[in-house]
Amino acid sequence: MGLVARTLEEAGFPTICLTAARSITESVNPPRAAFVDMPLGYTAGRPHEPEFQKDLLRKVFTAVEEIEIPGSIVDLDISWSEGESWKDKATSGLNNGVNSAEGDSRQPRLSEPQYQYEEDRVAAENNTGREK
Repeated sequence: MGLVARTLEEAGFPTICLTAARSITESVNPPRAAFVDMPLGYTAGRPHEPEFQKDLLRKVFTAVEEIEIPGSIVDLDISWSEGESWKDKATSGLNNGVNSAEGDSRQPRLSEPQYQYEEDRVAAENNTGREK
């Protein structure tokens, strides 16, 4: 989403990425993002809770207007529930839906992009103007 957001921003359209995966968003570095402490797949909240979802969207739209530094990620101070016990059951899906004994199996991302093939690295660097 970061690449799409940057392209839209270059065309003059303000964007914001709503994320429940802060480390992934940091590595993608979109023009602006808003973090919520929610399980992956439920970034906008639980199904059938329209008031919660409307409140969340209001906070997201306020963040779009208030973020001034490109690449900023603001914490909307919204979480799935009181406390962190929900993370004991959270899973990234990488373990085929089986919760690990350690609980939340989401892993932080590496700070450097990882590529399967050298051609992918070259293509990505050519598209972003970066060189290594």
